[in-house]
Amino acid sequence: MYMHLILSALQWVAFMIAGSIAAPIAIADLFQLDPAETAGFIQRTIFVLGAASLIQALIGHKLPINEGPAGLWWGVFAIYAGFTGTLYSSHHDVLTVLQGGMIISGIIFFILASTGLLKRLTSLFTPTITFIYLMLLILQLSGSFVKGMFGINGEEAAIQPMVLLGSFLTILVALYFSGHRVKWVQQYSIILALITGWLIFIIMGLSGSVTVSSSWFALPEIFAFGAPRFDVGVIVTSIFITFLLTTNMIASIRVMEEVMKSQGKPVNERYTESGFASGINQMLGGIFSAIGSVPISGSAGFVAATRMYNVFPFIAGSGIIIIFSLIPNVMNVFASLPAPVGYAVTTVIFIKMVGLALGEYQKEQHLERTHFVAGISLIIGVGAMFVPASAFKDLPVVVASILNNGLILGTMTGIVVEQILMKKYAYSRRR
Repeated sequence: MYMHLILSALQWVAFMIAGSIAAPIAIADLFQLDPAETAGFIQRTIFVLGAASLIQALIGHKLPINEGPAGLWWGVFAIYAGFTGTLYSSHHDVLTVLQGGMIISGIIFFILASTGLLKRLTSLFTPTITFIYLMLLILQLSGSFVKGMFGINGEEAAIQPMVLLGSFLTILVALYFSGHRVKWVQQYSIILALITGWLIFIIMGLSGSVTVSSSWFALPEIFAFGAPRFDVGVIVTSIFITFLLTTNMIASIRVMEEVMKSQGKPVNERYTESGFASGINQMLGGIFSAIGSVPISGSAGFVAATRMYNVFPFIAGSGIIIIFSLIPNVMNVFASLPAPVGYAVTTVIFIKMVGLALGEYQKEQHLERTHFVAGISLIIGVGAMFVPASAFKDLPVVVASILNNGLILGTMTGIVVEQILMKKYAYSRRR
């Protein structure tokens, strides 16, 4: 019993860290942080993600949905990094402003939850919108997955055949474990695939080592870049970003609820509580100078693949992540996981996500309306993904954050178009 809990918890740990470690490394590079600052930034981000997951599991939605670096905040960090030398004098000045932005976001989450507005927003997430959101999420991330498995990154612009071979073998292993007849192998398929993929890359001489820090214990620093700053620009940005983060949060909860319901598991709708928990989590991101978090929709694919529907291993895994984040030498091990292995295993998880998306589509009764709404949303959302980020450099941050994110733009388009059609249909029936 205890061994089962420990193994399940460690599988959550591997999945959560493998999917989160890239964001703080990339952002640290954007802001040209030195090795010591980068180490601290990675540590604080993983600590906040572990704490955020635990808070949601205990007092928020109470579902096994891990928190990851919010792509929206990642985009805002990237945009604001370009303001150094123009709007702000240094990278550290920019980071103090972003700390303030996450704290503002937390306050807005509290307001949305306490006024009941958050609960009203959930009614907008019909099966059609959930289908659109999941398909856009899969399409948006599939580019990163395939590039990563081809060995294409910031340093390598050409396909690396050996990396591609290792990634292909890892996918085959992950598919084998996930469809295995033996229940325990299927249940621990993700951690088995990660370990096997890692060994494949070691044997092929493709595994390197990353040093986050050489110390054995370190507490996360508060306001590492200085006291938070609040200017009008970041306050306006934070208001809009928070509304967009609620879209991610509601969609992730909805998808996990459907996975639970499909297995006959009881589900209590706790959107308001999740809003309050998200407020705390955003503030933690600001206080600990990390990246704002959001519930990750990929958790539903992970749970469907491993059949770990119980929340207790997830709670234990979140606690272990917090402990690991305080031990930099342990973080060194996770940071050394070859990125293509993580991409390959996550690809198998997202295959399950396609099934979940199609399941939502099949629930709709008004297929003609669904086809129109999905058609226009997917065209706009996917189309936006091909527009280079540099095209939005002269636009306000808020506008750029929306137009530069195909997932959000497509989902918002779907919500607006579907609501217009539903109101038009209701009006025509009354006449």
